[in-house]
Amino acid sequence: MTRTTQAVRGGLLASAALLTACALPAQAAPHEAAPGNWLYLTVARGDARSADTGGGTLLLCDPPQGHVRAAEACEELDAADGRIDRIPPRADVLCPMIYAPVTASAHGEWNGRPTEYRHTFANSCVLGAETGAVFAPAD
Repeated sequence: MTRTTQAVRGGLLASAALLTACALPAQAAPHEAAPGNWLYLTVARGDARSADTGGGTLLLCDPPQGHVRAAEACEELDAADGRIDRIPPRADVLCPMIYAPVTASAHGEWNGRPTEYRHTFANSCVLGAETGAVFAPAD
């Protein structure tokens, strides 16, 4: 291998390492310092003690984005002052009485104040009926 080839290879490796290092913080930061009203949402199978959160969704509301039903979820949250537990339950939904628990959690910022939410529902139908579009699945 010539010195020129070694120099080019070294430069390419250094560039790739720099690009990788610069890309990692950008992926970790969105739910830590998003501007405006935002929530990082997770839904996991199981009760609060055994739930495996896995990945989540970042819901941004200024403007609505990052979520399959972002505009609707942001409207519901705005009407409830960012409090998921204040979203009116849907009266037009009938859910089966099957116990298949799911735990929904959210953390973020709404109107300049930190917000946290965690609740275990009997099943995903009850979750949707009681939290509106906020935890809507990404079908």
